[in-house]
Amino acid sequence: MPQAVCDSAGQLTCGHLVCGEGRSMEITDFYANEGKNVIIRAGGKAYARHAISTHFVQSGESYLQLIEKYVKPIYQSGDILFSSEKVIALCQKRIVTEAEVRPGFWARVLARFVRRTPAGPGMGLPEKMQFAINYCGLGKVLLASVCAGFDTIRGIHGTFYKMLGREIQGLDGFYGEDIPEYAHIGIRIPSEPDRVCDEVWLKTGVVMAIVDANDLGIELLGKSGPLHGCPEAALLDLVADNPAGQSCQFTPFILVRECGL
Repeated sequence: MPQAVCDSAGQLTCGHLVCGEGRSMEITDFYANEGKNVIIRAGGKAYARHAISTHFVQSGESYLQLIEKYVKPIYQSGDILFSSEKVIALCQKRIVTEAEVRPGFWARVLARFVRRTPAGPGMGLPEKMQFAINYCGLGKVLLASVCAGFDTIRGIHGTFYKMLGREIQGLDGFYGEDIPEYAHIGIRIPSEPDRVCDEVWLKTGVVMAIVDANDLGIELLGKSGPLHGCPEAALLDLVADNPAGQSCQFTPFILVRECGL
């Protein structure tokens, strides 16, 4: 098992023992997506981040096999792996098809009033709005829409998602501008993300957290046992700028390692 990566005071700490296949990867070899930095400072320490490229992951693949193939060869004790929620959800077959969310009257009407953000159209897509109606019920969606409208006038945003919950907020897909393959499917948030992280830790020795990130913000969905004593804010500070990127970088895994700079 890897050593814990939080001390008794809840501070992130990293070791430097080589594990995985015994091949150490130097920080000078770390790669950052365009516009992102390899080295960052968080909590008074320096950390290096490596964006791990993979093939285009399909529904039903094994996240354990992905981590064994792409992460374990470069993983060191004390490293933290941040996984995108999308790759885990795809492996779990958490897919919504267009046939399941054919937009009805209310979905088409309500979608017209959604404010588009730099992260994408969100619930402005009628298919996503229909998913919300199917999942939460029309009455709850109408109430959330009315409350969100009044709050927007007062300069308060996010009410719609707060009222309907993480399942609605986290729905990706039905939008092919960044990744054409996602134009006709929706991708839900992962099921039992804490359990997934613990499974990865127990079966591969990789300490992992699952995040839902875009260029507007980031949310921690799950983390494995050694991270349970770490403050959520301290973990999110390591990937607050979404180093995995928002479009077609195909880097769903971010390896974070403390460095003595």
